[in-house]
Amino acid sequence: MADTALELVELGAVFFSLGLLGRLAGRIGLSPIPLYLLGGLFFGTGGVVPLHGIEGFTAIAGEVGVILLLLLLGLEYSASELIDGMRRSWTAGVLDVVLNAVPGAAVALILGWGPVGALVMGGVTYISSSGIVAKVLGDLGRLGNRETPVVLSILVFEDLVMALYLPILTAVLVGVTLTGALGAVGISVAVLAVVLVVALRYGRFVSAVVDSPDREVFLLKVLGLALLVAGFASAMQVSAAVGAFLLGIAISGSTAENATKLLEPLRDLFAAVFFVVFGLNTDPASIPPVLGWAVVLAVATTLTKLVTGWWAAGRVGIGALGRARAGAALIARGEFSIVIAGLAVGYAAVDSTLTALATTYVLLMAVIGPVAARLVEPAARWVRARRPSTAPAPSAGN
Repeated sequence: MADTALELVELGAVFFSLGLLGRLAGRIGLSPIPLYLLGGLFFGTGGVVPLHGIEGFTAIAGEVGVILLLLLLGLEYSASELIDGMRRSWTAGVLDVVLNAVPGAAVALILGWGPVGALVMGGVTYISSSGIVAKVLGDLGRLGNRETPVVLSILVFEDLVMALYLPILTAVLVGVTLTGALGAVGISVAVLAVVLVVALRYGRFVSAVVDSPDREVFLLKVLGLALLVAGFASAMQVSAAVGAFLLGIAISGSTAENATKLLEPLRDLFAAVFFVVFGLNTDPASIPPVLGWAVVLAVATTLTKLVTGWWAAGRVGIGALGRARAGAALIARGEFSIVIAGLAVGYAAVDSTLTALATTYVLLMAVIGPVAARLVEPAARWVRARRPSTAPAPSAGN
C-alpha cells in the first residue's frame, strides 16, 4: 500500500476509534479524555496496534487542539470579569498553588528527579482541567449555581499563573541562566499586560476585525488570528495556549458567542487528537511501575482540591453543600497537566518515567473528577442525614 494511502487509513482508524470512544464516554457519563488517552496507548509505541507515518500530522494537530481549547475558554470571559474574579479569589488562588503543587513536587524529589522534576510535577498536580470542569458544570446544570463563579475565578487564576510558570519552566528546561529566566518572565508579564489592556479598552475593535456575516470568512479570520497570536506568543517565551486564551478574552459580545458556536466542533476534533498524541508517545509497559505513586498523588490532590474549593466558597458565604460542589468541581486534571509533562519530555530534561506517571495520574484524575462532581451531592446529603441532630428533644407535652 502506498505511503499516502496507508497514512489515510491510519488516520481514518484513529478518528473513527475516537468517535466510538467519545460515544462510550457519553453513555457512561464520563469525560472522554481518559478514553482518548487509552486510545493513544492502544495505537502508540508498545501498544496493541502501533501506527507509523502520521506523526507529523498528529503533532501539529495536537498543538492546534491546545490552542483551540484555551481560545474557547477565553471566549467565556470578558476582561472586566477576569479582573473582578482575580480581585475576589487571589487568596484562594494562592492557597490552591500551595496545597496542590506541593504533593507533586514532593513525589518528584522522593523519586530522585531533582529540582527540575519537582518543578514539572508541581505544575502537573497543581492545575485543574478547565475544559473538563466547564463540561461537567454544563452537563450537571450548575452554571447558574452560587458557587460556580468561585470555581471559574480559581480556574482563571490558575491560567494566569500558567502565564508566569510556563516561561520559567521553559527557561529551566533549556538550561538558561537566572537572568535569562527572569527575562522570559518579564516578557511574559509585559505581553500579558499589553493584551489585558487591549482587551479592556480596545476589545470591541478586536471583535470588529474578526467579525463577519459570512461563516466561512468568520471561521478563517478567527482561526487564523488565534494561530498568529499563539505563534507570536510562543516566540516571545509565552505559552501559545496562554496567548490564545488572552485573545479569547479580547473578543467579546455576540462575536464571542458566534465564534464559540463555530469553533466548538473544531476544538473537539483537534483536542481529541492532542490527548491521543500524548498517549501515542507513552509506552503502556511503563505505567504499572508508577501506578502506586499515581494513586498516592490522586488521593492527595483530590483532598487538596476539595479543601481549596471548600475554603474559597466559604469565604463568600456559600453553604456546606455548595462548598462541597465547588471542591469536587476542581478535582479533574487534564490538558495543561499533559502540556507541562509533554514540554518537559520534549526537552529531554527529566526522567522518561515522569511521562508515564503524569499520564497515569491524569488518567485517574480525569475519571475521578467528573465522578466526584456527580456524586458529591448525594454523598453530602447522606452524611448530613447520618449526622445526629443537635436540636433539643421535644417536651413530653408536645
